[in-house]
Amino acid sequence: MSKEEPIISLEKIMLRYGEGAPVLNDVSLSLYKRSFHFLTGASGAGKTTFMRLLYMGIKRSSGNLKIFGRDVAEISSEEKCKLRQRMGVVFQDFNLLDHLTVLENVALPLKVMGEQEKRRERQAKEILDWVGLGNCFDMRPNVLSGGQKQRVAIARAVIARPDILLADEPTGNVDEKIANKLMGLFYGMHKMGTCVVVATHYRQFVDKFHYNELHIDRGRIIDKSQIEKGSERE
Repeated sequence: MSKEEPIISLEKIMLRYGEGAPVLNDVSLSLYKRSFHFLTGASGAGKTTFMRLLYMGIKRSSGNLKIFGRDVAEISSEEKCKLRQRMGVVFQDFNLLDHLTVLENVALPLKVMGEQEKRRERQAKEILDWVGLGNCFDMRPNVLSGGQKQRVAIARAVIARPDILLADEPTGNVDEKIANKLMGLFYGMHKMGTCVVVATHYRQFVDKFHYNELHIDRGRIIDKSQIEKGSERE
């Protein structure tokens, strides 16, 4: 039986803006299907940069990045768009479309995939009900609170059951009850096979759920699961 190929592979990645110090430096990681990772680090450590790198929204300065086995440096813009359709993302700026209703925003990934209108609307309503926004179907994003926008963005990110889910501070604008419910949603995605990466400064969740922790410190990413394995062998 052959070893499973990583769904995300980084080899000696370095990323800097302009002539400044590297935001990411000598990062080598392999992330697999059905894995769950917390991404931690101080404010400004590079968590958002790392997430945008994985989404192919910014380019590395050096090193190799493979997503779904494809070398990102060697694929066309069209191919990148196709790969992104297999990813769900939640960034802190939400990226909701104000000319669409909440329901239309959430259903958008299914529309892009060619899903029938009735089916995508039904699925969008179900996930919005689940995150507590069943009374917001026809609203526009510009009238929602920050916490409501965040839940809409999360619903949109998970509706198509992506192979990779990237969530940058997804519980930052919601109360603890909703945050726990969202973590349950991410856990369910992970159990179904999704590779989940959640960037967070909320130490309580990291300690509570005991998933693998990737910690950014001075541009380097420390995989704490590997440290723990090393300690067990000693």
